Amino acid sequence: MLEFSVSVSDLEFGSRLVPSFYYFSQILKNKNRKKGIEYINLERISSEISDGEHSHIPRNSKGGVRYLYGRNIKEGVINFDPVSDDPYIDESDYKAFPRCHIRDRDILITIYGTIGKSAVYHRDYVGTAGIPRHISNIRLSKDAPVTAEFITAYLRSKIGKLHLDSVTTGNIQQLLSLKNIRKFEIPVPEREFIDRITLLDQTALQYETTALALIDKAQRLFRSSLRCDLSSVRKEFSFSVPSASLTEANMWTSNCFNSLYVNTAALLKQHHQVCRLGDIAHIKNGDEAGSDLYKQYVDRDAGDIPFIRTSDIVNYEPDLYPDYYIPPLVYEALGQDTREKDILFTKDGKVGAVGMLTAEDKVILSSGLVRLRVNRAGRAKKITPEYLFLALSIREIGYYAAIRRTVVASTIPHLREERLREIEIPLIDDEAIREITESVRTAFLNKAERKRIYKEIEREMEKYFSISG
Repeated sequence: MLEFSVSVSDLEFGSRLVPSFYYFSQILKNKNRKKGIEYINLERISSEISDGEHSHIPRNSKGGVRYLYGRNIKEGVINFDPVSDDPYIDESDYKAFPRCHIRDRDILITIYGTIGKSAVYHRDYVGTAGIPRHISNIRLSKDAPVTAEFITAYLRSKIGKLHLDSVTTGNIQQLLSLKNIRKFEIPVPEREFIDRITLLDQTALQYETTALALIDKAQRLFRSSLRCDLSSVRKEFSFSVPSASLTEANMWTSNCFNSLYVNTAALLKQHHQVCRLGDIAHIKNGDEAGSDLYKQYVDRDAGDIPFIRTSDIVNYEPDLYPDYYIPPLVYEALGQDTREKDILFTKDGKVGAVGMLTAEDKVILSSGLVRLRVNRAGRAKKITPEYLFLALSIREIGYYAAIRRTVVASTIPHLREERLREIEIPLIDDEAIREITESVRTAFLNKAERKRIYKEIEREMEKYFSISG
């Protein structure tokens, strides 16, 4: 147990008796100051610090201006969640609520619930976007001594997390108030170090931007290679089912017979040969390691393994900074045998999200995910891991098929493995599969490079700053 004392005259934030605050302000900050690192309040180097729109703005999934959720802000990147999001608001609403507007290179940081996740907003990466009150935007002054990229790198580092924890308030619902953000002290190290971190972070984001563009290109190629138009199938708000069909399917749920899902599957089978997922891939369930083993980022040891839950699939890959980490002995005991190019598919809670492992991923999968690996029969049909991933990422194929077979156990949606095996993957022509495979392969090489750079930034930050008393 670490012990330290604070004099009454040093109490701050209304005599706030929170040990983490004083551990940072009295111990870590002073230790780094002795190394020549100065600190400056964010409000002194910012032209604006605000939060997003407080009013409710209706969302939709069709189109308009992107309107972010707090959960979209991950460490260093902005996540696009095709399963959970209604990601748009009408352009007229966007214009009517200027408080939600953000500018290129604003720092976005989550301030309610899961707090302190941050990313630099780039219009060419996200497009025009707005933010609600759960996100704060920080706009640096032109003469700021640090960069937006350096600040976000600091905020996701171990010392940055310790710093953020020290100014977070709230019991059940955590809050990082605008007042505390304005008073938040940013370290100002040597210019050479700032420039190095900035360049590394910018390079990493360029790899991510390229990767997402390549996946989007592969998805468009997939759709254009189909001999049918999936968007031609319309949603019907009423339909009838013969009682014999209920008995045959052994699923008394409306989604199982939803005409949108049924007719989409029928259209694909009409124009393409299809393969059942269980016939072309090995399927292995994840494990529940036990919450008593969870460690948060600031408490993790160097060898601890990221524990990936359904909420940790970020832009088609496991999050490099998930909520929890697990000791390596548990990783060895579970023997999940995860490898590069393994496909991840969520089956509990948030059903139908898909991702793929890169060479930089060493993870433990929770019981809410399955690992898919193309088997011999799949390879004989010229199915590659990249093609299988891409097909499952198409909403009308992976998501529709999963939701059609999902049941709700008490309150949690659940896709059983035997139903997962029934998902049908269409086979398109060999040349299109080859092109899709190459595009996706290059995308995940870029994603691996981004993660490698983020790990390098993490090592640089821990080497530069003192992070223990």
